[in-house]
Formats: sequence, structure tokens, C-alpha cells
Amino acid sequence: MGRRVLVAGVGMVPFVKPGAARTYDEMGAGAVRAVLADAGLPYERIQQVYAGYVYGDSTCGQRVVYGFGLTGVPVVNVNNNCASGSSALWLARQAVESGAVDCALALGFEQMPPGALGAKWTDRPNPLTDFSAVLKDVYDVDPALPMTPQYFGAAGVEYMEKYGMRPETFAKVSVKARRHAANNPYAVFRDPITERDVLDSPHMAGPLTRLQCCPPTCGAAAAIVCSEEFARRHGLEPKVAIAAQALRSDAAGLFDKKSAMSLVGTDVTRAAAGEVYERAGVDPRDIRVVELHDCFTVNEVLTYEGLGLCAEGGAEEFILSGDNTYGGRVVTNPSGGLLSKGHPLGATGLAQTAEITWQLRGDAGARQVEGATLGLQHNLGLGTAGVVTLFEKVS
Repeated sequence: MGRRVLVAGVGMVPFVKPGAARTYDEMGAGAVRAVLADAGLPYERIQQVYAGYVYGDSTCGQRVVYGFGLTGVPVVNVNNNCASGSSALWLARQAVESGAVDCALALGFEQMPPGALGAKWTDRPNPLTDFSAVLKDVYDVDPALPMTPQYFGAAGVEYMEKYGMRPETFAKVSVKARRHAANNPYAVFRDPITERDVLDSPHMAGPLTRLQCCPPTCGAAAAIVCSEEFARRHGLEPKVAIAAQALRSDAAGLFDKKSAMSLVGTDVTRAAAGEVYERAGVDPRDIRVVELHDCFTVNEVLTYEGLGLCAEGGAEEFILSGDNTYGGRVVTNPSGGLLSKGHPLGATGLAQTAEITWQLRGDAGARQVEGATLGLQHNLGLGTAGVVTLFEKVS
């Protein structure tokens, strides 16, 4: 480990439905203005920029930050599927921790089209070809339906067959997400829903119904990380630090396992979380607040176990006992998560970072998790990229 990395500031803009959004450069600029104001820094103090996005041409990051000044600093554009924002943070953290720079900006934004995600480049090999081949071996894929919910639907079927979980329990995750989002002005969907609403919404794949699938949205978020010396030199008093962070991709044997749960990143999540806990010397039972990648209710359930929040096969009891919400052992997705806040791909990981930072600073308002000194963030992109970050309150 190198130097301690502090979170000097965070910022984001409210997420909105496609068609109602400003352009990506305007949303990105809004997030940069917010993070600079939160940190109390001018843009000229930023020494490197990492910009995460998926749907956009090359050098969109430059388009966003050039409005704040042509300072000549490196701007690196990052595409790691749905983990792009957290991958940008991972790079910024590495730059500060290694001593390459003293202050870096991680930025994520997405101007998304409406509807389910689909391939944009059909004249070349699809990066998920090997994944889809295995999926077809274990699940009755419907070529007329979007592929992404079928991956997670198949994982849900596998989990149900393995542990006996009921479809109604998956639905409870969506209900909880809306309940949390009611207190989040940045979330798209804030109205309450019932378990019956979720189960009666149109069927998608496996146990998944439409209200168990995150909506495509547009938005932007950002974080500034810096060294302790930089903070002292500029009179900053950050209250949050990155205790440990890991970025993992798939390991050997993935495709031989013939497991839909593994295809959607459960092994990657488990490996990244284990690395983080070992580096930080932290037990997951010490963590009170988590922002995790609930692109589908199935993934939230799988991630409970991948992060060690409950025992393997114990997710149903974890949910039914209320240990995943306020009054329980750990509050998962106090922001409302992707299911309610929305999922602008490049912005998601940094929006999670903003929420955890606000929680540890005591700035989360009606969403505040009392007594939280550690916060965990988990962001996953198929193909696969998985980022787990442990944040700690600075005393």
C-alpha cells in the first residue's frame, strides 16, 4: 500500500429518464461543478482526470472538462461496461496512492437511449460471445428478448434451484429499493410500490418481472481524491478515506462451470470483496452501509452473499428478517439503488461513491444510517469487471 487516499469531495446531478435529460457534456459539467464546490477546489488544482462512460464517442471526457479550462492535464476515457465509473475511481485512487499525482478527478456520465441495453456494434465480434454460448447451455434463451435480463433471470433460476428461494422474496428487494428512494432527491423512481405490484408487472426472464429490472437513465457523478499532504497544503479537511479497493475480472474455469450465477459476476464479486477485506483488516460484519449493484433484484440477492453480508444460501432469511434495511444489521442501497435511482452506466459507480461519502460524513439527511464508520461500494460490469471499494470515516 502507498499513500493514504482521501475523498476531497463528491457530486452528482439528479438522474432522469432518457429523453428528459440534458446532453452528456452538460450533465457531466454539472457533476464537476458540484464536486469542485464540495471539495472547495478550483479545477486548476486537478492533476489528472479519468472519465467513465459507455455510450459515446472517444474523448467525451475532454468535451466535459474543457469547459473548466484547457489546463493540459491528462484526461483518460474509461469504458468498463457498467463498472466504468468505479474503474475511473480505481485509476484515480491508484494515481494518488502511488504518488504519481496528489489530486485526481474521477468522473462518470451517460446519455442513454431508451429501452433495454443492446449491442451497438454488430459488424464485429461481440465481447460476450463466450458468455452467451454458456448461457444457451444452461437456459432457454429467447432471441426475441433482450439478453441482459436473461443472464440475470437464468442466475435467479439457478439460485432458486440451489437454495429454494421463492419469487416473492426477490420482489421484496424492489419494494425496499423504492422505500429507500423516497428520501433521495437524485432518484428517478420515488413512489412506493407493493410486492403485488412487482409480481404483477410484465414478466421478463426467470423470476424477474419488469419492476425487478433497473431502468435506463441519464446522469453524471464525480469524486475528487487527494493525498493527505495535498489536503493540508490547500486547507482541506476531508472526512472520508479509501481504506481498500479492488478491481477484478474473471478467473480461469469460468466457462467450464456452466453456471449462470458465475456468468453474472458472483465469483468476481467474491474475489474483489475478499481482497478488500484482507487489505483493510475488516470483517464484513463491521460494515453498516452498502451501495451495491442491483441492476436486477437477482443481482442484489447474489451480491449479499458475494460481499459476505450473509452466509451462502442465507439471502432469503437476510431479506425476510429485515437485516438488509434500516433497523437491521446493514442498510443496503439507502439511495434506492439502481432499481429506483436508475442506472446511467458510466455514472453509477460514482453515484454510489457519493452516497457512501455522504453517509460517512453524516450528510445523507433522511437517508442517514446512524453510527456508520465504514461504507462499502460494489459496481459490476458484464464481461466482466467488478469493483469493490471500502470507505472509512476519518477521525
